Amino acid sequence: MKVLMTGDEAIARGVYEAGVLFASAYPGTPSTEILEHVAQYGEIASEWAPNEKVAMEAAMGASMAGVRAFAAMKMVGLNVAADPLFTFSYLGLNGGFVFVSADDPGMHSSQNEQDNRHYAKAAKIAMFEPSDSQECRDMALEAYKVSETYGVPVMIRMTTRVCHSKSLVEEGVRTEAAPVRYVKQREKMDAVPAISKMRRYVVEEREQKLKEYAENSSYTVEELHDTKIGIIAAGAAYMYAKEVFGDRASYLKLGFTYPMPVHKIRAFSEKVDTLYVVEELDPFMEDIIHEAGISCHGRDVIPGIDELNPNIISEGILQTKNAGVEVSDALFVPRPPTLCAGCPHRGFFYELGKRKDTVMIGDIGCYALGGAPPLNAKDLALCMGSAFSVGHGMYHGFSRSGQKKRVVATMGDSTFFHTGINSLTEVAYNRSNTICVILDNRITGMTGHQENPGTGYTIHGDMTTRIDIETVVRALGIQNVRTVNPLRLREMKEALDWAYAITEEPVVIITKWPCVLKKFSKEDKEQFDLDRTPCVVDETKCIGCKKCLSTGCPALRFDASAKKSGISQADCVGCTVCMQVCPVGAISRKESHS
Repeated sequence: MKVLMTGDEAIARGVYEAGVLFASAYPGTPSTEILEHVAQYGEIASEWAPNEKVAMEAAMGASMAGVRAFAAMKMVGLNVAADPLFTFSYLGLNGGFVFVSADDPGMHSSQNEQDNRHYAKAAKIAMFEPSDSQECRDMALEAYKVSETYGVPVMIRMTTRVCHSKSLVEEGVRTEAAPVRYVKQREKMDAVPAISKMRRYVVEEREQKLKEYAENSSYTVEELHDTKIGIIAAGAAYMYAKEVFGDRASYLKLGFTYPMPVHKIRAFSEKVDTLYVVEELDPFMEDIIHEAGISCHGRDVIPGIDELNPNIISEGILQTKNAGVEVSDALFVPRPPTLCAGCPHRGFFYELGKRKDTVMIGDIGCYALGGAPPLNAKDLALCMGSAFSVGHGMYHGFSRSGQKKRVVATMGDSTFFHTGINSLTEVAYNRSNTICVILDNRITGMTGHQENPGTGYTIHGDMTTRIDIETVVRALGIQNVRTVNPLRLREMKEALDWAYAITEEPVVIITKWPCVLKKFSKEDKEQFDLDRTPCVVDETKCIGCKKCLSTGCPALRFDASAKKSGISQADCVGCTVCMQVCPVGAISRKESHS
């Protein structure tokens, strides 16, 4: 039966059909939906991990135990998980081990633009690159065969377009893989220097065998048409090239991209007049082809920045631009990203933005928007879970250089469990006077409301141990801790005043209120007053001062002709931040407005 699936769904289907018994991931766009769909298959023990390193290590443990295992992450997540990957490449696996790295060319939802194909070469593992959903399913199945045949971790490198685009997939049935009974084998499993030195030679021998596999792989497909132009491509780049050239070019489509089939590439190059390598982002394939002494064009005509598309390929190779719909820029209404109406982070950023001589460090999550106008609170951010340790370093930098700045570092609840605990440990252990703020909105917000260790629920919705953030913070030795409702501006201001008054020790503020988009749990309803009666503006009282607009809430409107504020009833959820800000009491909840 053929079913319309995204690439993420198809990977999940392939993992299921391959007989996988354990899967773990940390949510990160564009990979999030993979594990969400894997979790729908009851035969697989699926779980959200606190971070990608833990997910990778847990899946590796399952592989060592003798069952097929799987992990998924976005490309920056592999940076976190790289430590175990490089060592596991040296060790001997028992059950097949496959993981997805989902790259994000164009940085649709990422803090940098990186090409994770380099990890396959650096870690000396095998790599597949699917170009559509059917290949996602098929390559997931093949990856486990390769993993077990060659004793190698296998990476499936995807990109945003492959992850989220839909195409038809022919489903198969699940085949149970017989587990490999665990036997103690230190000589191939224990990563101590003496053993790793011996395993290093195994890795090199394995790579030679994988090169032979690459030359014979059914996922290396030659398509000969017009031979004036020859194109080597993989993944979404192959689809873009086909859209531009059709039968006006010949193609060598690579599905198994590390090690690369150099002999097949050389043979293909001899059949075409001019060879082009079309890939995103880095010249990964091009460099390997050049190293083999094969002449080709690549980065000289195809840029290595931003997401690839057919127009870029057409302009780069043919010097022509595809005809499209031309729309005047004047017709576009600028809509900068903003915190949702009723976002619990708004009150915190509103109060913090008024502080002078403050450097506010953000992290990775919805609260990244705290630096946008009109809030203008956040100064900078680095990477997942880094805010507190960056803040710690800045505190020392300012102290030693005589700069009179106060450092406020912030991250979300899921980020705190990801790598923020280590970051806060640095602050506690070395006792910097950094104000650390944990924005607990009771869910993993930015990636679509996945559970985390602080919610009390698993990926399957089952109740589990809920790790209390304040308890963890105090256990680290932080003495100065307050938990506040960030939507109560006076309470938020008093907490910041209290924190700023402490000048010798670390301080932690925990803002606690559910994400406005969250499906509220039983515990949410019991703990929080979730009255969502919208607010309204009394135009007879409104003086047009625009003070309410300084909160940056997208539910607010301003009528320039009438010089009055208004509130969209479809958007407002009654958080009352604007009501608290209004200097003349012109805003109230709808039920009490007369």
